[in-house]
Amino acid sequence: MVRTLLVRGLLVGLLAGLIAGGFAFAFGEPRVDDAIALEEAAAHATAPEHDHGEEAEVGRPVQKAGLFLATGLYGLAVGGVFALVFAGLRGRVGPGSDGRLALVAAGTAFIAVILVPFVKYPANPPAVGDPATINARTLLYLTMILVGLAATAIAVATARRVTVDPWARGVSAVAAFLVPVVAAWWLLPTVDEVPEGFPATLLWQFRLVSIGTQLVFWTAFGVLFGWVSDRAARRTIAPVPG
Repeated sequence: MVRTLLVRGLLVGLLAGLIAGGFAFAFGEPRVDDAIALEEAAAHATAPEHDHGEEAEVGRPVQKAGLFLATGLYGLAVGGVFALVFAGLRGRVGPGSDGRLALVAAGTAFIAVILVPFVKYPANPPAVGDPATINARTLLYLTMILVGLAATAIAVATARRVTVDPWARGVSAVAAFLVPVVAAWWLLPTVDEVPEGFPATLLWQFRLVSIGTQLVFWTAFGVLFGWVSDRAARRTIAPVPG
């Protein structure tokens, strides 16, 4: 069964990754082009004597094509991990239906792994960010991911202990999730490396597309994985014609 779920996760993850890649290509790449143009203009203005018309080692057409490769590989990786986690949760935590469990698990993963760190450390386009601080920023982002995962585990444990009333269970779980997350948002240092004069509209458009791409991926993945899982479950329990 685990092997079946793993194959399902890989295939669905690949498809969801390509769907997300299409969204990023349509709505994100124009923002990246604008940011790169600003970066090149700023570099030319500050050091025109060093500008000899050199082009990037990898041209933009190749980078745009590589976007689908990147999102496809991302989908494969996420799909494999999700399938293994789903196999562990199945029948133990969450809704009894495989389809609903897939939707809940995908939504929870999006909130814990994507949304929680994004609120504190949103994505930035090219020309934003100091290369010297990339290691520190990566560490802070990974810390927020760990906080999101830990908060999710605490929320699930709290929900399982509160069995008196469904509303009390839900409120307790949400509170148990938000307390460590909000504390981390408040305690961890803020990173603001947006250069002066960078267009605010372009910055927020890029960030919206960035989180939108993840939302498209996780929505597509949860819906497709849940749909396939429900169909597989119905075939398993269908009566055999006598």
